[in-house]
Amino acid sequence: MNRFRLTPSVIPNLFTAMNMFSGFFSIITASQENYTYAAWLIVVAAVFDALDGFMARLTKSSSELGVELDSLSDIVSFGAAPSFLLYKTYFYQFETIGIILSSLIMIAGGFRLARFNVQLVGFDKAYFTGLPIPSSALTIVSFVLGFYNNGFNGPERYFVIPIVFALSLLMVSNIKYDTLSKYAFKNFKKNPYLILIYLAVFILLVLYTVKGLFFIFVFMIVFGIFRQIFNYFSNKKSE
Repeated sequence: MNRFRLTPSVIPNLFTAMNMFSGFFSIITASQENYTYAAWLIVVAAVFDALDGFMARLTKSSSELGVELDSLSDIVSFGAAPSFLLYKTYFYQFETIGIILSSLIMIAGGFRLARFNVQLVGFDKAYFTGLPIPSSALTIVSFVLGFYNNGFNGPERYFVIPIVFALSLLMVSNIKYDTLSKYAFKNFKKNPYLILIYLAVFILLVLYTVKGLFFIFVFMIVFGIFRQIFNYFSNKKSE
């Protein structure tokens, strides 16, 4: 009689499922107008997203199924959830146009994830082509957490639409953004406690300097753009 045994892939897939659930719960919470809680749930989804990749490498259980499942959960947590959050906090006032504008993050994120899956060779990449969808979602979340107060009442309201267009275009662009997962895994494997330290620093940063976190994401995004421009002109000179 065969006994039921848990395969190594169950562990990372469980984190992926928690990522998807957090995104779904965020949508429900935003529909109840608890926007701060909804934004934090997207942050929680990002933590689960990071942990599923880490656990897949730790248990050596990376698979095509895991890649597809991860993308499906990401479109919920980092596509639909932030799009709905933007609609409820700002775009609702524009009615049909607002629905279309707020959906751009989800749509661009879907194309971004589909392209990633098609182009993926192996399970480790040195860089991402286009802004990763979790980075886009966390930029939106940090903006909402940092500036929303019963509405965007200050000059920041003029930046909502440009931010949506910029993030959407960057996700489907060919701009390269570094991935630290492979190198971080090597460090964590040598010292597993590092992941706890990194998570603690991240949580403290978000708790106490949410606006600062938004500007950190903006800096990382802009840095990738300028590096792409610099590399383009450097290659042109060398030809």
